[in-house]
Amino acid sequence: IESNVKTIINYANSYTYHIGVVKANCYALGNKAVKSIIKGGANYLAVSSLEEALKIRKFTNLDILVLEPINIKYIDVAFKNNITLTISSLEYLKTIKNKKFKCHIKIDTGMNRLGINNSEELDNVFDIIINNSNIELEGIYTHIYNANNEKSTNEQFDKFEEITKNIDLSKIKIIHIPNSDTLVNYNKKDYINGHRMGIIMYGFNDKLKLMNT
Repeated sequence: IESNVKTIINYANSYTYHIGVVKANCYALGNKAVKSIIKGGANYLAVSSLEEALKIRKFTNLDILVLEPINIKYIDVAFKNNITLTISSLEYLKTIKNKKFKCHIKIDTGMNRLGINNSEELDNVFDIIINNSNIELEGIYTHIYNANNEKSTNEQFDKFEEITKNIDLSKIKIIHIPNSDTLVNYNKKDYINGHRMGIIMYGFNDKLKLMNT
């Protein structure tokens, strides 16, 4: 896994942020795999839940993004442990806006599960965040749900750009869109500086000649 991550990062050296997705106990491979991913060069991690993040926090100081919403009761725990929240809707932001936290905004470009899917809602979210000194906006992202389909993928990039049209993306520190398949199948867009490594870390891509684990 460590070797695979090094290979991926070398391939993706035009990106600044190499985010290792280690949810579900690193796809059931455990903490040893997480440590290998860190040794391989991942400089940010992503998980599904606060519980997962807290377990990983015990052995690394890397930033950790929770991809699912965190209950308002535990926002303070997340902040204390330098764990980053995902803001997936205006409604959710309104419930936690009086707390102190660091966050990434999730845009829904077609998966239709979590995320902001129109520019008006994003404008309202952005307005609340930039006018609240307790909230640090660190990143923005979306999930390409069908990267093997070129038409669908291009439509999702177009939708991301449409939804964020009123936002100065150059002012946002981290913009991460490519997942494993998107990374190897599509050219990097200039405004994107991060990618998320998932299943590719475990050897499931012949293009990079990765080792199967």
